[in-house]
Amino acid sequence: MELELRHLRTVRAIADTGSLTKAATALGLAQPALSAQLRRIEKALGGPLFDRDHTGARATPLGELVLERARVVLPAVSELQEEAVRFANATGSMERFRLGGTHGPLLGGLVDRLAAAHPAAPVSTYTSWSVAEIASQLVDGRLDFALIGTCGESAPPETDRLEWQVIGVDPVFVMLPETHPLAGRDELGLSELADECWADVPGDGCFADCFVAACARAGFRPVSVYETDTSSVVHLVQVGRAVGLCRATFPPTPGVVTRPVAGAPLSWRHLLGWHPRSAAASAAAGAVSGHTRAAYAQAVERSESYTRWLAAHPGFGAAV
Repeated sequence: MELELRHLRTVRAIADTGSLTKAATALGLAQPALSAQLRRIEKALGGPLFDRDHTGARATPLGELVLERARVVLPAVSELQEEAVRFANATGSMERFRLGGTHGPLLGGLVDRLAAAHPAAPVSTYTSWSVAEIASQLVDGRLDFALIGTCGESAPPETDRLEWQVIGVDPVFVMLPETHPLAGRDELGLSELADECWADVPGDGCFADCFVAACARAGFRPVSVYETDTSSVVHLVQVGRAVGLCRATFPPTPGVVTRPVAGAPLSWRHLLGWHPRSAAASAAAGAVSGHTRAAYAQAVERSESYTRWLAAHPGFGAAV
């Protein structure tokens, strides 16, 4: 039998999990099939790779040798594949802009500015609730730039392979129907909304947990939280079914007011990302960053409640 990359992945999975049963689960194989494959690999390599008993599987000296080489070969091949995909998807100059983003307020502004500055260059967009998915598209070279958000100081994905630039830091505001008894206030205490139902957009970060923790510090547990798309959040707020959570840059919307929460217990970072070795990075990262910052400044200006709040809270807003 000729040794293949999948065989090295099998050996690594057994070593990482410490048992054939767990490795079979991780690889999506039946244990008898994995055992038979391991026997074939061991025959091809000339001896047993693992000592196995009721406590699990431990690498033999031969197994350690194979694992040492596998831990070099497998990442190298993976990087080769990623580089090839990026090369195949890249253009020599920025004849197009492929933008990705979560459902935040800046993507539309960036599209508008790029289309105006480069009228001959097609601009395409891809959106997802998942920052991990957007980051994966950047790594694979299917996107040139991405706009995402992270809760508080939490790290963006793929920091070892992607470049992330902070565009701005916003507090999280509360959306109220304009008829709400607290709508006329300049600032709200989170505890004042303890009896409300809540609505926000989903994501794969820590925001939901951070919100529940902030409510606990304020002395209550949310009655219920509706996770849904932005239009549905707005509708639920407009009809008085819930109060919403939003970035402070949320645009003015009929029937809705946005108000800051005392102490700014929740915050949101806007980030622009790209792959540092992509054609896009060398050709246009600086320009795209400038356009993104201008789009952010415009989003801030559109929110009267946010501009008032920023005057007294200089630690937020555009990143220096």
